[in-house]
Amino acid sequence: MANPPHGGVLKDLVARDEPLHQNLKAEAASLPDIVLTERQLCDLELIINGGFSPLEGFMNEADYKSVVDTLRLADGSLFPMPITLDVSKEDITRLSLAPGSRVALRDPRDDEALAIITVQDIYQPDRVKEAIEVFGADDPAHPAVAYLRNKVKDYYVGGKLQAIQLPTHFDYVALRYTPSELRAHFKKLAWRKVVAFQTRNPMHRAHRELTVRAARQRQANVLIHPVVGLTKPGDVDHYTRVRVYEAIMQKYPNGMGHLALLPLAMRMAGPREAVWHAIIRKNFGTTHFIVGRDHAGPGKNSQGKDFYGPYDAQDLVSKFHEELQIEMVPFQQMTYLPSSDEYQPVDEVPKGVQTLDISGTELRRRLKTGAAIPDWFSYDAVVKTLRESYPPRLKQGFVLFLTGLHNSGKDTIAKALQVTLNEQGGRSVSLLVGDNIRSDLDEPFSHSAEERSKNLQRLAFVASELARAGAAVVVAPVAPSQDARDAVRDTVLHSAGAGANFFSVHVATPLEHCEATDRRGVYARARKGEIQGVAGVDVVYEEPTRVELKVDVTKQSIPEIVHSIVLLLETNSLL
Repeated sequence: MANPPHGGVLKDLVARDEPLHQNLKAEAASLPDIVLTERQLCDLELIINGGFSPLEGFMNEADYKSVVDTLRLADGSLFPMPITLDVSKEDITRLSLAPGSRVALRDPRDDEALAIITVQDIYQPDRVKEAIEVFGADDPAHPAVAYLRNKVKDYYVGGKLQAIQLPTHFDYVALRYTPSELRAHFKKLAWRKVVAFQTRNPMHRAHRELTVRAARQRQANVLIHPVVGLTKPGDVDHYTRVRVYEAIMQKYPNGMGHLALLPLAMRMAGPREAVWHAIIRKNFGTTHFIVGRDHAGPGKNSQGKDFYGPYDAQDLVSKFHEELQIEMVPFQQMTYLPSSDEYQPVDEVPKGVQTLDISGTELRRRLKTGAAIPDWFSYDAVVKTLRESYPPRLKQGFVLFLTGLHNSGKDTIAKALQVTLNEQGGRSVSLLVGDNIRSDLDEPFSHSAEERSKNLQRLAFVASELARAGAAVVVAPVAPSQDARDAVRDTVLHSAGAGANFFSVHVATPLEHCEATDRRGVYARARKGEIQGVAGVDVVYEEPTRVELKVDVTKQSIPEIVHSIVLLLETNSLL
């Protein structure tokens, strides 16, 4: 028998609203609409399919404040994560948002209407408090805090949803189950006890041994339930990971395991996230849930310390055991014993017995260099899949981002780099500067700050796609805003796959020199008011704070600067 859903009733809004489908779809066509972000899309899918039960919409202010402060909805139900629909002030005006308004929510990929929200309230959150209470610190080193600062809009809209349809997926459709579908699957197979395993990483032999051991100890089956929504920037892409999961499922005892994909946007919120994950797995019908050491931890904070203690997540899940009604299985650190060719939990290995392990850092090094990965650590099919998606460094793409004032020498450096990298060979080289691309993608003057930011994001998208394909990409915009530069870096790190190698170079040539040698007369025209948007005149050029290299053409020759950049790439094993 599947575990009852959180709150007792599975809030499957798609099934509930199916009789109204045609009416809701027709109504949506006449309503103002919000095109969802990628994270909002993940959240909406799990609201309307019941994965976030007992939620029936995006949180209103009372629920939001209660969750931030107490890990509970306003009615007292345990729910540790704010699930919110953020909008801008301009959105509120454009859509005439007010309590009682009905707004269609659309899929950003195909513009299909997925649901209608009836607005209950519109409120302005304290995002600093949200960061501190939910993520433990207002520290931008935490990916969810960086997202909160840089991408979340100023207002939240709360309200119940009516479902029109689930998002359409074109990848791994057979592996995508709603809670109702997975519960039906368990019932069909007579699976009474199911251990769920959450992961956002590739799986290897130790993970297989851990999950098999957990299932056998409890006379249960195993659900491998990996996240395929938003994860931590820099993670292995979900296409590669799913191919790995499919390969490793063949290594489970016949009939023991099942693979299903979860379209969750992770927050990397450690202890709170572990409780949230347990609730979600309970809604999908599982009876047991493996909670890892530093479960859903984002790594180090700005002071170089872990955001959360190694067992904080397990402690919080244990604290709410009675309410969760899903049994926590503590993740046991597994190690390989060559003498018996088996894996055992670290704390069960007799003293003096030889053990072998490969860390995540060491695995990445071996993948990067092409070094052998032993079969005691992983399976041949898994290693083959990872090597196909993550080639050695010498075959990976990268982005060189040169930022500086107009006429600082950045364009000349970029062109010289293109020649030098072409001479090196091994990759195609793409140059994205004003002379090489459409003017509307790189026109630095007479545009508003918002338009310049959008143009920069277009450049970032093009650069990340080229780098993903293995190209060396040299980008040389003015990019006067640190926020805009950070957004470019984040786009490349999040979207470029194996080519997510990003290097920022500040061409710090003084304004006086840039202006004195400006043969195009840009600065002179700006000082006369003939053009606007010139960094150093009517736009502040913010000193870059995250750069790998700083150069200055008044102190170094172009060949010296190019050589220093080549050395930077060589130091990172890319040349």
